Amino acid sequence: MTDTVSSDAPSSEASEEEQADSSATPATSGAELLVREGDIAADYLERLLDIVDYDGDIDLDVENGRAMVAIVGSDLQPLIGVRGATLDALQELTRLAVQQQTGIRSRLMLDVSGHRRERREELTELAQQTAARVLESGESERLAPMNPFERKVIHDAIAATDGVVSESEGEEPSRRVVVIPAS
Repeated sequence: MTDTVSSDAPSSEASEEEQADSSATPATSGAELLVREGDIAADYLERLLDIVDYDGDIDLDVENGRAMVAIVGSDLQPLIGVRGATLDALQELTRLAVQQQTGIRSRLMLDVSGHRRERREELTELAQQTAARVLESGESERLAPMNPFERKVIHDAIAATDGVVSESEGEEPSRRVVVIPAS
Protein backbone atom coordinates (compact mmCIF):
# COMPACT_ATOMS: atom_id res chain seq x y z
CA MET A 1 0.00 0.00 0.00
CA THR A 2 1.36 3.43 -0.96
CA ASP A 3 0.54 6.59 0.97
CA THR A 4 0.60 9.87 -0.91
CA VAL A 5 1.01 13.01 1.14
CA SER A 6 0.54 16.40 -0.44
CA SER A 7 1.67 19.49 1.42
CA ASP A 8 2.99 22.92 0.60
CA ALA A 9 5.30 22.83 3.60
CA PRO A 10 8.58 20.97 3.38
CA SER A 11 8.32 17.64 5.17
CA SER A 12 12.02 17.22 5.96
CA GLU A 13 15.38 18.95 5.98
CA ALA A 14 16.26 17.26 2.69
CA SER A 15 13.29 18.79 0.93
CA GLU A 16 14.19 22.22 2.34
CA GLU A 17 17.68 21.83 0.84
CA GLU A 18 16.13 20.78 -2.46
CA GLN A 19 13.93 23.86 -2.38
CA ALA A 20 16.94 26.08 -1.64
CA ASP A 21 18.82 24.48 -4.55
CA SER A 22 15.88 24.94 -6.91
CA SER A 23 15.58 28.60 -5.94
CA ALA A 24 19.20 29.32 -6.94
CA THR A 25 19.24 31.93 -9.64
CA PRO A 26 20.23 30.82 -13.14
CA ALA A 27 22.97 33.49 -13.10
CA THR A 28 24.55 31.89 -10.05
CA SER A 29 24.53 28.40 -11.51
CA GLY A 30 25.65 29.83 -14.87
CA ALA A 31 28.58 31.63 -13.23
CA GLU A 32 29.52 28.44 -11.40
CA LEU A 33 29.48 26.56 -14.72
CA LEU A 34 31.75 29.18 -16.29
CA VAL A 35 34.21 28.87 -13.40
CA ARG A 36 34.12 25.09 -13.81
CA GLU A 37 34.75 25.47 -17.56
CA GLY A 38 37.76 27.65 -16.78
CA ASP A 39 39.13 25.10 -14.31
CA ILE A 40 38.72 22.23 -16.77
CA ALA A 41 40.35 24.29 -19.53
CA ALA A 42 43.24 25.25 -17.23
CA ASP A 43 43.90 21.60 -16.36
CA TYR A 44 43.79 20.63 -20.04
CA LEU A 45 46.11 23.45 -21.08
CA GLU A 46 48.58 22.79 -18.25
CA ARG A 47 48.88 19.16 -19.42
CA LEU A 48 49.36 20.36 -23.00
CA LEU A 49 52.05 22.86 -21.99
CA ASP A 50 53.86 20.07 -20.13
CA ILE A 51 53.70 17.81 -23.19
CA VAL A 52 55.11 20.45 -25.56
CA ASP A 53 57.55 21.64 -22.88
CA TYR A 54 56.47 25.31 -22.87
CA ASP A 55 56.50 27.51 -19.80
CA GLY A 56 53.37 29.52 -19.24
CA ASP A 57 50.97 30.54 -16.52
CA ILE A 58 47.22 30.12 -16.84
CA ASP A 59 44.95 33.04 -15.90
CA LEU A 60 41.20 32.50 -15.53
CA ASP A 61 38.40 35.05 -15.62
CA VAL A 62 34.71 35.32 -16.50
CA GLU A 63 33.65 38.18 -18.78
CA ASN A 64 30.43 38.84 -20.66
CA GLY A 65 28.99 35.44 -19.88
CA ARG A 66 31.98 33.44 -21.05
CA ALA A 67 35.02 31.85 -19.46
CA MET A 68 38.21 33.66 -20.40
CA VAL A 69 41.41 31.63 -20.25
CA ALA A 70 44.82 33.15 -20.94
CA ILE A 71 48.22 31.55 -21.25
CA VAL A 72 50.86 34.11 -20.35
CA GLY A 73 54.58 33.77 -20.72
CA SER A 74 57.42 34.35 -23.12
CA ASP A 75 58.29 32.40 -26.27
CA LEU A 76 54.68 31.28 -26.85
CA GLN A 77 54.39 32.50 -30.47
CA PRO A 78 54.16 28.92 -31.78
CA LEU A 79 50.89 28.58 -29.83
CA ILE A 80 49.51 31.59 -31.73
CA GLY A 81 50.65 30.64 -35.22
CA VAL A 82 50.24 32.60 -38.43
CA ARG A 83 47.35 35.10 -38.08
CA GLY A 84 46.23 33.25 -34.93
CA ALA A 85 45.42 29.99 -36.74
CA THR A 86 47.12 27.78 -34.14
CA LEU A 87 45.44 29.73 -31.34
CA ASP A 88 42.03 29.21 -32.99
CA ALA A 89 42.68 25.46 -33.24
CA LEU A 90 43.93 25.29 -29.65
CA GLN A 91 40.82 27.16 -28.49
CA GLU A 92 38.58 24.68 -30.30
CA LEU A 93 40.43 21.69 -28.79
CA THR A 94 40.11 23.26 -25.34
CA ARG A 95 36.38 23.82 -25.88
CA LEU A 96 36.01 20.18 -26.87
CA ALA A 97 37.89 19.05 -23.75
CA VAL A 98 35.51 21.12 -21.62
CA GLN A 99 32.48 19.76 -23.48
CA GLN A 100 33.70 16.21 -22.96
CA GLN A 101 33.66 16.72 -19.18
CA THR A 102 30.57 18.94 -18.82
CA GLY A 103 28.38 17.68 -21.65
CA ILE A 104 27.75 21.32 -22.60
CA ARG A 105 29.20 23.16 -25.60
CA SER A 106 31.62 25.76 -24.24
CA ARG A 107 32.04 29.30 -25.56
CA LEU A 108 35.27 29.90 -23.67
CA MET A 109 37.75 32.35 -25.13
CA LEU A 110 41.44 31.46 -25.14
CA ASP A 111 44.21 34.02 -25.42
CA VAL A 112 47.96 33.49 -25.60
CA SER A 113 50.39 36.24 -24.59
CA GLY A 114 47.74 38.93 -25.10
CA HIS A 115 47.37 38.19 -28.83
CA ARG A 116 43.56 38.42 -28.88
CA ARG A 117 43.56 41.54 -26.68
CA GLU A 118 45.99 43.28 -29.06
CA ARG A 119 44.11 42.06 -32.11
CA ARG A 120 40.84 43.35 -30.62
CA GLU A 121 42.39 46.83 -30.26
CA GLU A 122 43.67 46.76 -33.87
CA LEU A 123 40.31 45.60 -35.21
CA THR A 124 38.36 48.18 -33.22
CA GLU A 125 40.54 50.88 -34.73
CA LEU A 126 40.06 49.37 -38.21
CA ALA A 127 36.29 49.33 -37.70
CA GLN A 128 36.26 52.98 -36.61
CA GLN A 129 38.38 54.06 -39.57
CA THR A 130 36.21 52.06 -41.98
CA ALA A 131 33.04 53.50 -40.50
CA ALA A 132 34.41 57.02 -40.93
CA ARG A 133 35.23 56.32 -44.60
CA VAL A 134 31.79 54.82 -45.23
CA LEU A 135 30.07 57.77 -43.55
CA GLU A 136 32.11 60.22 -45.63
CA SER A 137 31.73 58.44 -48.98
CA GLY A 138 28.26 56.95 -48.55
CA GLU A 139 29.63 53.77 -50.17
CA SER A 140 29.77 50.29 -48.63
CA GLU A 141 33.20 48.86 -47.88
CA ARG A 142 34.22 45.19 -47.78
CA LEU A 143 36.97 44.19 -45.37
CA ALA A 144 39.47 41.38 -45.82
CA PRO A 145 38.36 37.85 -44.88
CA MET A 146 38.46 37.27 -41.12
CA ASN A 147 37.91 34.48 -38.64
CA PRO A 148 34.75 34.51 -36.46
CA PHE A 149 36.49 36.22 -33.50
CA GLU A 150 37.75 39.05 -35.72
CA ARG A 151 34.38 39.51 -37.43
CA LYS A 152 32.63 39.71 -34.06
CA VAL A 153 34.99 42.46 -32.91
CA ILE A 154 34.29 44.42 -36.10
CA HIS A 155 30.51 43.93 -35.80
CA ASP A 156 30.57 45.07 -32.15
CA ALA A 157 32.56 48.20 -32.99
CA ILE A 158 30.31 49.06 -35.95
CA ALA A 159 27.20 48.53 -33.81
CA ALA A 160 28.51 51.22 -31.46
CA THR A 161 28.84 53.71 -34.35
CA ASP A 162 25.85 55.75 -35.55
CA GLY A 163 25.14 55.90 -39.27
CA VAL A 164 26.62 52.54 -40.31
CA VAL A 165 25.71 48.87 -40.02
CA SER A 166 27.63 45.71 -40.79
CA GLU A 167 26.94 42.26 -42.11
CA SER A 168 29.00 39.21 -42.98
CA GLU A 169 29.10 37.70 -46.44
CA GLY A 170 30.77 34.74 -48.10
CA GLU A 171 31.75 31.29 -46.91
CA GLU A 172 34.58 30.26 -44.60
CA PRO A 173 37.50 30.77 -44.88
CA SER A 174 36.73 33.77 -47.11
CA ARG A 175 33.90 35.15 -44.97
CA ARG A 176 34.22 38.92 -44.54
CA VAL A 177 32.49 41.93 -42.99
CA VAL A 178 30.80 44.54 -45.15
CA VAL A 179 30.27 47.99 -43.61
CA ILE A 180 27.19 49.71 -45.04
CA PRO A 181 25.72 53.20 -44.62
CA ALA A 182 22.59 52.95 -42.44
CA SER A 183 19.39 53.73 -44.29
